[in-house]
Amino acid sequence: MPVKIAPSLLAADFAHLADEVSRIEPVVDLLHVDVMDGHFVPNLTFGMPIIRSLRATTDLYFDCHLMVSNPISLFDPLAQAGANLVTVHIEVHPDPTRAAAAARKAGLDFGLVLSPATPFDAVVPYVELCDLILVMSVNPGFGGQVFIPEVLGKVEAARKFVDSEGLHADIEIDGGIDPDNAPLARAAGADVIVAGTAIFGDPDPVAAVGRLRAAADGAE
Repeated sequence: MPVKIAPSLLAADFAHLADEVSRIEPVVDLLHVDVMDGHFVPNLTFGMPIIRSLRATTDLYFDCHLMVSNPISLFDPLAQAGANLVTVHIEVHPDPTRAAAAARKAGLDFGLVLSPATPFDAVVPYVELCDLILVMSVNPGFGGQVFIPEVLGKVEAARKFVDSEGLHADIEIDGGIDPDNAPLARAAGADVIVAGTAIFGDPDPVAAVGRLRAAADGAE
């Protein structure tokens, strides 16, 4: 199956978000939206008004990565704003059963996130609840960081577990991804690749998506 490319809105030009999304919409598969609360991570990013405004301009699937201390409280507002999927950190909800149920009740797809220091074993009992497992390849909270190659073993473990158990969760990787390391992530088993600076930091984001996709799919 071809790789899915998810541009990270965190790296876009905030003064022209709708234009940035419109430009890349024809060549990408979903949009990665980092929601930060200034508590779980130091930064603040996108709230409901921005997500709602963007939803009116695009049909892209919104993959909302919640770097927040109380994600469940945001599920209903996010669903109303137009989100499609929420991912929550296993570090916030070591037992995410209630969070998964709340997401489903709100009409949202659900996933779990692993920060670089967190082992894959932390999510193993809960993968069956997930539509997606996100492996962070940088520390959460800031864009533009350098890729941490040591997390590739975690991607491999996630891929092996999902396939061996006959589960349906996608394996997503996020952080410092570019055409040089995208093949490594793909070879390890990632089927969704998040990229921010490598796409929106390029003078031609559409061409950048093409290079990233070609690099990743060339690893198969």
